Amino acid sequence: MTVKHLPPTIKQLLTLRSPHPRPTPSLPKLTAVLSSTFQDAKAKKAERGWLTLAMCTLLTANAPPTIGHLYRFATRDDVENASTRRGLAEALDKAALMRESALKSCIFVGVPRTILSLANLHETIEDDVRNGLRKTSVRTVNTENVNEIVARGEALWASIYEPHAVKLRNKLGSYHPDFIEFIIQAYGTVLSPLPGGDAVQGNLSRALGSIVGTACLRAEGNVDPQLTSHVFGLLKARDVPGLSEEDYWLASDEGTEWVVRTVDKILDVVKPELGEGDGAPQAKL
Repeated sequence: MTVKHLPPTIKQLLTLRSPHPRPTPSLPKLTAVLSSTFQDAKAKKAERGWLTLAMCTLLTANAPPTIGHLYRFATRDDVENASTRRGLAEALDKAALMRESALKSCIFVGVPRTILSLANLHETIEDDVRNGLRKTSVRTVNTENVNEIVARGEALWASIYEPHAVKLRNKLGSYHPDFIEFIIQAYGTVLSPLPGGDAVQGNLSRALGSIVGTACLRAEGNVDPQLTSHVFGLLKARDVPGLSEEDYWLASDEGTEWVVRTVDKILDVVKPELGEGDGAPQAKL
């Protein structure tokens, strides 16, 4: 028998316990904090890091309309005036970076919020930008690339978690034998930078990937062991060969502190109840 409609009782039940995304914060307040933090990032030549952390913070806070607002802020001289959007190349680059940041976020805060945020971004971007974004997957796994993908995952795991990478891998594997394999494959497929560097649209560097984890987990709250691990991962990104000047600064002590503090400033507007938090210790990842 085909089920076409929810039974009334179940439909009513699903309206309980706050099923909807959080209310959109005051847009003037959001614009103000985006403006102040962006100007700070610009002075530090960390604009890509700023856009990555802002995207991941807003996605994790689960207020999807803020994603479209961020895109408009990042691509227009006047956020309320569509005619002030700057060139197509810049808009395309920023939309691709935001889209890729959202994809990587699903590893840290799950698929549902990623879907809601990607949907809002897709609805917000202009037709010329939508048409210019990549349409074909570069992450399809097949017999020819599966070993390369797993190797990328293993390498990223080691880069983030050494000198505890083997111990942590064994611990997570003891929880469920498929869990660690899933994580390594996800690291290789999604979290690792794609081969090809800047030639791949929206590709995030190793340092920006760690900013995704840091911003998502800071915004999530109450996951201190995981947050600490990925902050270490960002600090360790300074050892990656061929870093850009921006990435090297973001992975410095000063840059990493700036990332966390900037996430907090945005959270104060979109998720003020998080506060300082005092969650109990949890299993480390």
